[in-house]
Amino acid sequence: MSRTEAPPLPEPLRVPVADSHTHLDMQDGTVEEGLARAAAVNVTTVVQVGCDVKGSRWAAETAAAHASVYAAVALHPNEAPRIVHGDPDNWSRQGAREGGGTAALHEALAEIDALAALDHVRGVGETGLDYFRTGPEGMAAQEESFRAHIEIAKRHGKALVIHDREAHADVLRILADAGAPERTVFHCYSGDADMARICADAGYFMSFAGNMTFKNAQPLRDALAVAPAELVLVETDAPFLTPAPYRGRPNAPYLIPVTLRAMAAVRGVDEDTLASAIADNTARAFDY
Repeated sequence: MSRTEAPPLPEPLRVPVADSHTHLDMQDGTVEEGLARAAAVNVTTVVQVGCDVKGSRWAAETAAAHASVYAAVALHPNEAPRIVHGDPDNWSRQGAREGGGTAALHEALAEIDALAALDHVRGVGETGLDYFRTGPEGMAAQEESFRAHIEIAKRHGKALVIHDREAHADVLRILADAGAPERTVFHCYSGDADMARICADAGYFMSFAGNMTFKNAQPLRDALAVAPAELVLVETDAPFLTPAPYRGRPNAPYLIPVTLRAMAAVRGVDEDTLASAIADNTARAFDY
């Protein structure tokens, strides 16, 4: 089986659900094809997430053109240091570029702020902290950007969508210090059960992706087991994090049923019960 070959369509869900976090602009085929495949398995709504100004504009335009798509707009945590300091040696594999300093960051944040005002934009994210790809020299830019996104989300009454990679304590600290928006989503939840309890106490949504099916992901399954039913979401983060048994092959919203069924098994509930809860939770999180 080719690693590049798309996995087959899973059996459709009986209850329609949403993919709370996807990147259609990074997936093969047209948006229309991706949405049609998703709808064929009863994944009837997707949240298209931007990671830079250009991607956020695309997300907003795509949501405006498709009734089943909502947008989230942001500068990814690794984008903020690239804007400020540049990336002359292309470590990010996003193309070499010159740094523009904090003025360039503020200019980009102003663009995100304007996009966040649009009705079909329902989230501000993915924002947060990433200590895996960005070293200490980028932390100040990440934190400034994160705090700005928190304010943008609150100002426009939109959900805050968090990217947290190897930065749990600082993400939680900044949220508590700045005051989290009314609706906050931990995208691709990556903490353990103890952190899930902290998120639950704060009312933060936890969105689980295909990596919860991986053999080494017991801490994620433990977190999923203790997360309150009313705070659980499901996502693909496609084209990344394809669930087992298709790990390493291209991911897309139509594979949500694979992850959802694995989640139902962890929680000891039937898939219809979990799908109904997730459908309600996603609509509440993104206010649609």
